[in-house]
Formats: sequence, C-alpha cells, structure tokens
Amino acid sequence: MGISLGFNQYGKAETHLVRVTREGDHHELRDLTVSTSLRGDFAAAHLEGDQAKVLPTDTQKNTVFALAKERGVGAAEEFALELARHFVDTVESVDLARVTVHEAAWARIDVDGAPHGHAFTRPGGATRTATSTVQGRDADQRAWMVSGLRDLVVLKSTGSEFRGFLADRYTTLADTDDRVLATSLVVQWRSDPTPAEDWDAQHGRVRDRLLATFAALHSLALQQTLWEMGRAVLEEEPAIDEVRLTAPNLHHFLVDLQPFGLDNPGEVYHAADRPYGLIQANVVRDDAGDPGLAWLDDSAR
Repeated sequence: MGISLGFNQYGKAETHLVRVTREGDHHELRDLTVSTSLRGDFAAAHLEGDQAKVLPTDTQKNTVFALAKERGVGAAEEFALELARHFVDTVESVDLARVTVHEAAWARIDVDGAPHGHAFTRPGGATRTATSTVQGRDADQRAWMVSGLRDLVVLKSTGSEFRGFLADRYTTLADTDDRVLATSLVVQWRSDPTPAEDWDAQHGRVRDRLLATFAALHSLALQQTLWEMGRAVLEEEPAIDEVRLTAPNLHHFLVDLQPFGLDNPGEVYHAADRPYGLIQANVVRDDAGDPGLAWLDDSAR
C-alpha cells in the first residue's frame, strides 16, 4: 500500500495591522486583520523537513507591515491583491497565494458638530471582508476577488411572515403573519478585479442596497428576503457576477405573560441565540463569468 502527500498549504493567520495616514492634523485610519496562505512546491518540507523553499510565516507577517508602509493601504481589496501578487511574483516556489482581509470600521468623533481630524470611535456594525486569490506569473497570471461583509445584524419588528410550510407529526411551530425577523448576515460578492474599481464606493453601495431591501421588503420567508437582497445587488452593480448570502435566523419568541395576568400584543420577546435556523443562498447572474478559484474551498480540495 503506497502513501503519498496530498493537499498542503501554509500561511500566517490574523496579522493585525493599523495604518495611519497623516496629512497635517487630518489623519486617515485603516484597521485590517490580514491572513495569508501559500500553495506551491513545498513537498520537501513535509517529506524531508527541508525548508529551502519555504518562506517563513513570520516573513509573511513582516511583508504585511512593510507593504503597508511602502505602498500605503487603500481599499481592503487593493491591499489584498497587492499582497497576493507580491508573494506569487517574488517567491519562486509559490504557485498560488490567497489573502483574506477583514477591516474594522472607525468613525470620526464629532466635536461641536464637526468631525475631528484625528480622534475616532469604533461604531457598531459589520466587518468588511475581502479575499484575493492570485495564481501564476506574468502573462499567465490570473486573479479573483471576493468582497463582502459579516456580522451585519439587522432586525425588523414587523413586516415578516412565515406560514404555509410543510408540517409532519413532529411539527409544533404555528403559522404567523406577523413576526420579528432578525439575522446576522454574512454576504460575499464576486467581481473581476481586472477593471479599475472604486472598491470603497462599491462596498458602500452594496451595503446600502442590502439594508434598503431588507427594510422595504414585506418578507414571506427569510429565504425570499435573501433572494431579493441578492437580486437587488446584481441589478444595480453590473460588475458583480454573484452574491452569496448566509443568514442565521435570530429567533425572537413572544413571551406568554398570561400567568401574570398581562397581555402581550407583540411587545415582549425572548431572544434565543440557539438553536437557530441557518439559511443560505447564492444569487448568480445568468451570463456570469467562470468563477475559477474565486471561491477556493479548502474543505473541498
């Protein structure tokens, strides 16, 4: 019976970078958590303990900081692409580099009604994400970009139904035509990184469209809500080919207050964090291009 080495990769996870761009008293702030992953000719490291072709993960960490200084940090997508291309272009043993960036938002503190030049606060809300995959060199090089956000917590206190579902002998859930609908969204969207894209502007537009659709739609089910959110993004963003949405149903159960002689006309709820329904949907443009390695999945390699 033969034994051989299968899939392998390595990298540096969650390098936390804060980049301050100073222009006099006005500063810009980017707060990124960067994870790098390299694939290539690393069999000898596993089979023989030979590290000659292995770029240390500590070097990958240092590269994150050095490029942040040398080239600055713009949009999360731009920085992810720069890093991935750097590793593929400069390390001969690397065939493919994948860089994921999670960006935490900071907002300027207002002082007497005006935004302060260099004082910030961390607002609530979603974390921005960007994942770049780069493979090959020179004319054969290809790149893929997946932008997104996670932990976008939304709730509507009416305008949501769930009824007419399949019921069997174990079903206890009752139909409802008015419920609290809440979720913590993870949304990712695939686009071609080749055209010059204002990634910050695109991210803002997509986020606004997702929120507006969630708020305005009378929801017949969370599944329908995800479909309409993804469809709205594709209708307004021609550069985006596909949207993937994941939504845990953050259940809110009406509390029975009758034992205390109290009515509860949709006012007091028990918010349960588990177990929860998990709804997922991909919304794809009919003429979308080949996704290639955009959704590179380590669990299905």
